Amino acid sequence: MGRLAGKVAIVLGAAGAGNMGQVIARRFRDEGANVMVAGRKGDELQRFADEIGAGWTLCDITSAADLKALVAATVARFGSLSIAVNATGWGLMKPFLETTAEELAAMTALQFTGPFQFAQAVIPAMTGGGSIIQISSATATIMLNDHAAYMGSKAGFDHVIRCVANEFGGAGIRANSISPGLTDTPMNAAAAQVPGLFDAFVDAYPLGRIGTSDDIAAAAVFLASDECFMTGANLQVNGGLTLRRNPNAGEIAASVGKAMAALG
Repeated sequence: MGRLAGKVAIVLGAAGAGNMGQVIARRFRDEGANVMVAGRKGDELQRFADEIGAGWTLCDITSAADLKALVAATVARFGSLSIAVNATGWGLMKPFLETTAEELAAMTALQFTGPFQFAQAVIPAMTGGGSIIQISSATATIMLNDHAAYMGSKAGFDHVIRCVANEFGGAGIRANSISPGLTDTPMNAAAAQVPGLFDAFVDAYPLGRIGTSDDIAAAAVFLASDECFMTGANLQVNGGLTLRRNPNAGEIAASVGKAMAALG
């Protein structure tokens, strides 16, 4: 029997082929959970849901109405809700002084207000307790150039997770976040194709490699399972990156330049 047998999970942010949300959802199904995947791309959600035997529904995390409908659809299909994962995100890279009001509003809606309302939507449905899991970022703790809006919204919601954990622990609801570092995902596919760019980060990881979505999914299974006696925590699932630091712009440029020169 799987570690999540009999549980019902929502994974929001699973509408990108091969993205972190899909990897988590697949692992949950492998562990025996009934899964509802959600996001903004219906064709890909349906394809993926059919592949793993899950339910699916369209949902924009910036819409409170969509979030309520997602929870209602999950409970209507599976009868309960015990796990809720938010894996949405937007990797905006923009110098501080060039970040616009419109970009700030979009980032806040996606990475702070939306997750806040996601938690508000799922908590009332967790009548038998449950686990809320937020995908955060190592950059909520350590620096990365030109990433302030992203970093600030992730760090802010890590504190909201602590508030949720404190307030709803008595109802058997756990709330935790996971902080990947640079991860080999479709969102970072363009960066991975730049010679030397990933190499610049490897030395920052005590465990000697870039993280994968499978690493994050393994941590999510633990947090979702009855084995977990943890709440209000931020798990640094990034190979020890936060013991050190991300490379700075000069170090990245040097690594890319060296790799380009080697290519001729």
